[in-house]
Amino acid sequence: MDFAIPASIQATLDALDAFIDAEIKPLEQADDNMRFFDHRREWARTDFENGGVPREDWEALLREMRRRADAAGFLRRALPAEYGGHDATNLEMAIIREHLATKGLGLHNDLQNESSIVGNFPTVLMMRDFGTPEQKAHWMPGFLDGTKRLAFGLTEPNHGSDATYLETTAARDGDEWVINGAKRWNSGLHHATHDIIFARTSGEPGKPLGITAFLVPTDSPGFTVEFFWWTFNMPTDHAEVSLTDVRVPHSAVFGRVDHGLELAQHFVHENRIRQAASSLGAAQFCIDEAVAYANRRVTWGKKLSSNQGIQFPLVELHTEAAMLRQLIRYTAWMMDQRHHMEVTHLVAMCNYRANRLACDAADRAMQTCGGVGYSRHMPFEHIYRHHRRYRITEGSEEIQMRKVGSHLFGFAPAPDRR
Repeated sequence: MDFAIPASIQATLDALDAFIDAEIKPLEQADDNMRFFDHRREWARTDFENGGVPREDWEALLREMRRRADAAGFLRRALPAEYGGHDATNLEMAIIREHLATKGLGLHNDLQNESSIVGNFPTVLMMRDFGTPEQKAHWMPGFLDGTKRLAFGLTEPNHGSDATYLETTAARDGDEWVINGAKRWNSGLHHATHDIIFARTSGEPGKPLGITAFLVPTDSPGFTVEFFWWTFNMPTDHAEVSLTDVRVPHSAVFGRVDHGLELAQHFVHENRIRQAASSLGAAQFCIDEAVAYANRRVTWGKKLSSNQGIQFPLVELHTEAAMLRQLIRYTAWMMDQRHHMEVTHLVAMCNYRANRLACDAADRAMQTCGGVGYSRHMPFEHIYRHHRRYRITEGSEEIQMRKVGSHLFGFAPAPDRR
């Protein structure tokens, strides 16, 4: 078996590196844009006087990065060719995501905003697979040029991982639906034109059947953003939303009535394997930076790295990263060969271990670098604060371990290959 990166993917990595050097690094360093990445980053990015949402000048810089990446043919790489993409495989995307994250903080790949020169477009694929012909014609151009933006409203004040117990309801009233309820961690609402609202339309609490997804304009009467949750890493785009007698036409139904959780689950594996690869890259960056610091730091007349107390924790992390790298690439390759539900337990393994590794590596890098490692003049605190969220979001590590346990002990049902 050949474990080398395929030549075609390596050529893409080389082209990405050249593009970053020629286009992205100069933009990052122009006009004091480094304020968004050095010790000032959290304050430069956050509009603290406006609910803690991202500052417009920060998002304008991200838009220019994406414009350049799109012009160079990289931004849409993961999309199907029909939408200007290159039909990148899961293996290719995993390798690319790890490669970019291993470069550390920068405009090329700012994970806090899920922003990268190689983009992730789950809403495009959701619309392709679940939208009506009319919805596709209306939405697709706006998704690609940025004029239409969707937020994601699944979690509620009383329900996170237990999404089948949603209390938000939608009732049919002639040609309209009336939605009432509340959403929490409703991400992306600071600039979204519409929100995907999941609401119970029939059935019993706890049952997956009976939940429907709706495309709700954020300026609808009764749709209220109460506030944005301030988080461990700022800025925030995570809103608390209330819906009071919000009316939408039947054409706002996204996917099949009563089958809305299909949308919520549809791309979970693709997103989780890419997130795992990004977390692995961030972990490797922390390890590499800690090793470099230990090699140049002199204490009591010798290199810090000569102490086994410094070496061994980093050896452990480096070894785990090497093992995890092979599992992630194998799992991504398997996703390209088989139905994704057949490898759901492998995706779960990759996801929870990689997210934990990123946090452990950032923490150890701080410890290795001492006081300066703890400061915001090094990137470790930012990496830790960001990646700590992934041990909770998109399926907590306990949920991921439960998936692995269900497979290991034979509790998991046969894969649904629809």
